[in-house]
Amino acid sequence: MKQRGRHRRRRRGQALRATLAGTALALTAAATLISTSQATGGNSPGGLTELRAGAAAPQLRLREHLLPRSALDTLSGTMGGNVGVEGVLDDTDHAMRDTAGCSDSERSALPVEPAATRAYCWDRADARTSAWRPRSVTTSGDADVTGQWGTRRVILAGWTHRGGQAAPADRGKAFARVAFVDATDPDALRYRWVLLVAPRAGGKDFTAVRAGLGGMVWYQDKLIVTAAHGAGLLVFDMHRVLRAGVDSAAVGRTAGGYSAAGYRYVMPAVGSYEMEGGACTRAGAVPCFGSLSLDRTTAPASLVATEATVGRADRTRVWRYPFSTALYRTGLRADAEGRVDAVEAYTTKGTGVSGVVSHRPAGAREARWYVGRPSGSGGGHGSLWRQNGRGAQAATCTADQSHACWGLGPGALSYWPQTGELWTLTGTAARRVLYAVPLSSVDDSVD
Repeated sequence: MKQRGRHRRRRRGQALRATLAGTALALTAAATLISTSQATGGNSPGGLTELRAGAAAPQLRLREHLLPRSALDTLSGTMGGNVGVEGVLDDTDHAMRDTAGCSDSERSALPVEPAATRAYCWDRADARTSAWRPRSVTTSGDADVTGQWGTRRVILAGWTHRGGQAAPADRGKAFARVAFVDATDPDALRYRWVLLVAPRAGGKDFTAVRAGLGGMVWYQDKLIVTAAHGAGLLVFDMHRVLRAGVDSAAVGRTAGGYSAAGYRYVMPAVGSYEMEGGACTRAGAVPCFGSLSLDRTTAPASLVATEATVGRADRTRVWRYPFSTALYRTGLRADAEGRVDAVEAYTTKGTGVSGVVSHRPAGAREARWYVGRPSGSGGGHGSLWRQNGRGAQAATCTADQSHACWGLGPGALSYWPQTGELWTLTGTAARRVLYAVPLSSVDDSVD
């Protein structure tokens, strides 16, 4: 399970510096920043309250389950071998539109303050479909300390199927797909869809995975995503991406080979993490997973998670699990019995959290937690709060004196340390944008 050495090659410094350069985008929203607030009331989530380790551990403990290597090898062998990330990126078939190509409606979904320095809109069919919703993002900045996978910069965006709004033939499928975006050239992003599946019949067949994709983290050669309804985590191996040779509506083995509902590529799950305390309940003792992100400023690197809550909840838990440092495996750090314990946990008064990132600047005594929240009224811009144990801060907008300065319908967050950018996406149909904001700009807007 080691990461291959070829994925640690660095690009030339000149190319990397070019990708760091960004020009602030012109926004169409009317509100502008007039001040920042050390928030103590209103819709402020307040400071983080630490949970005692002894009390939090049983509720947050995971149990690891790995699929047999033989089943995974059988599926790879019968489908012609693994094509990996490179095989997908060599076969992209969708182009993303840059800011100039986005519509006024799409640009209006961008943050008011701080401004995005990079933004892209999806293929027009993907931008408008009501059957699918973009929810999460992770990058090769998570995957490797070089910020690249091999020679490429890559963005992964997780979309979930909204079966109730799809055509009758598609209802109830609840598929999950990931856009593999080649971002090597920041002026010409292209992508290809990959369907998430689960092996069955000893690796002789597969079925579609039901995953919520509210959160997604790519660390070394593993992709960890939230399962359906936040009930645990699913694990995928980035080397094990397979090609389906039959183009049909079926999913799995057919008379002519393997089909994936019209998708050319599939990625089979290799394992899962389930809450040891039993089924999760929203605002209950055992939390359901909401979103995920990676924090490389801890030792070892850690998976940061937030709880999915309902409207009646008055708090949200945020916590972290350590990644393994063993040479023989990648994934979360599990003991001999497959148990994974959280190493840090807090509660925040904010509910409906859409994304969270933890990052400790060099020389700082504690981490800063960046928490994204949707509009309280629905349909409006969200807010982005920077929290610690002493309080919370967010930019204040001039139009209504609120903190609704973040993107419209905000999704999960991901920090790309090599570029200093905070990446996220919006999920509203016809107003879907993938964008980046420098984390330094976020800090400047609240300091």
